Amino acid sequence: MERKIPEHIGIIMDGNGRWAKQRNLPRSEGHKAGAKVFRKICEYAGEIGVKYITFYAFSTENWRRPPEEVEALMNLFRDYLDEAEERQEENKQKGMRIHFIGHREGVPMDLISRFETTERDSRDADKIDVNIAINYGGRLEIVDAVKKIAHKVKDGEINPEDITEQDISDNIYTAGQADPDLIIRPSGEYRLSNFLIWQSAYSEFWFSDILWPDFAEADLDKAIDDFNNRNRRFGGV
Repeated sequence: MERKIPEHIGIIMDGNGRWAKQRNLPRSEGHKAGAKVFRKICEYAGEIGVKYITFYAFSTENWRRPPEEVEALMNLFRDYLDEAEERQEENKQKGMRIHFIGHREGVPMDLISRFETTERDSRDADKIDVNIAINYGGRLEIVDAVKKIAHKVKDGEINPEDITEQDISDNIYTAGQADPDLIIRPSGEYRLSNFLIWQSAYSEFWFSDILWPDFAEADLDKAIDDFNNRNRRFGGV
């Protein structure tokens, strides 16, 4: 049987803090190690034919973490944006189109400006769409979509009784992209944690005890191999 590559993979990057604790390191060092794995897995996914990949980088709930940890994460995002700018031509050759999904309110203004620049600079790439979810929450995403639709109802563009599931899909952050076939969560946790709630209605899930900084290309291959052994019926027989 031919190995099928999922069109869209979602990844909850979890376990950075525990990885650092096991090594008696600050949590920030775990996040740095996790960032390196993000780059590696992102590039490998493009090489093997994944069309869309969404990384859960910072949730709306993560603001509750200690201020020094939040600041360290914001600085990591700045470092990523610096690297993206330096590797702009290389990323273009690899066909990586970058999207930052999530709520912009509360995110430092310098980051928002650079999100927009990175998105603009990579918009012509066409091999793999990379979604980086920052200040993201699945419920908030649905609320934002409903607000957009409500404005259309208010403006007379659509009747309430004509609203469909497709209207919701057309107004979420990943509009125009395929829903995730496979969602991966390392670190031994077995929950979505408010990630891609609308999009994951028929996703397959793959859980592992591997902490994110230890996640390798071979682990992604294992998840895809397990995905190929699933019988996806989508409610049918």
